[in-house]
Amino acid sequence: MALLVGSLAPDFTLPGWYAREEQDFTLSQERGRPVVLSFYPGDERLVCTRQLCSYSDNIADLHLFDAVVWGIAPQDVESHRAFAEGRRLKMPLLADVDKAVARAYGVLGAFGLRRSVFVVDPEGLVAWRWVGTMNVTFPDVGEVREALAAV
Repeated sequence: MALLVGSLAPDFTLPGWYAREEQDFTLSQERGRPVVLSFYPGDERLVCTRQLCSYSDNIADLHLFDAVVWGIAPQDVESHRAFAEGRRLKMPLLADVDKAVARAYGVLGAFGLRRSVFVVDPEGLVAWRWVGTMNVTFPDVGEVREALAAV
């Protein structure tokens, strides 16, 4: 079942890659600022690459709202490292290898992870959500920026 706007965002800790090192990322440690969670099916896939490069290239627009932006996919940290370094991504990529976080957010479909974006407000509530149906589209930076502005 999909997580609805106004719901408490499930807390999690996942390993990830950022700033040339492996780190753990915990959602609840970001309380006090908005967090953008971008679930994507896989590293180096065409639409995923376009989406994450778009967010990374425009990260300053999202940081205007003091937002944290995380990409989350089922590949391991090594895959994320290669993807992030190869594409020079300016955001952490988190490894949800067992898909437990995707399941908790209701974005694990019959054919795998559904491309989805959540904005979690500073109090830890889901303020905005976008869940794709065909995995070929994604909300652009302007849509995510508007969602952050409303928080």
